[in-house]
Amino acid sequence: MSALELQKAIYSKLSTDLTVSVLDNVPSGTPYPYVVIGDDTLNDSSTDDFIGFQATVTIHSWTDSEGRKQVKTIQQSIFDSLNRCTLSISGFNFVSCTQEYSETMLEADGITRHGIQRFRVLYDKS
Repeated sequence: MSALELQKAIYSKLSTDLTVSVLDNVPSGTPYPYVVIGDDTLNDSSTDDFIGFQATVTIHSWTDSEGRKQVKTIQQSIFDSLNRCTLSISGFNFVSCTQEYSETMLEADGITRHGIQRFRVLYDKS
């Protein structure tokens, strides 16, 4: 399925470009900071002439550093890596990747900083 190939491409890009761990599943006790590839949506945008997809992927940043500086620095690195990048999606032609939004928040524990970014990715079948 194309959603799995997209996740592999994003994981590869972020793992190469970031200095923090990039995870899909966070084992208990994982030290901060780290980035998690979160939920995604996949919409078929095919026509009679081609098979195309429009996806959104949410990327989460987690840190226990005081203040928002570290989480925002990580988010900037994610933006620099993914926004208007070129992804290699196996079996597909990559079209574009752009950030839709970014936000930061303090979790209920009063310690953990959480950054959320969503990227829109367009690609079609080779």
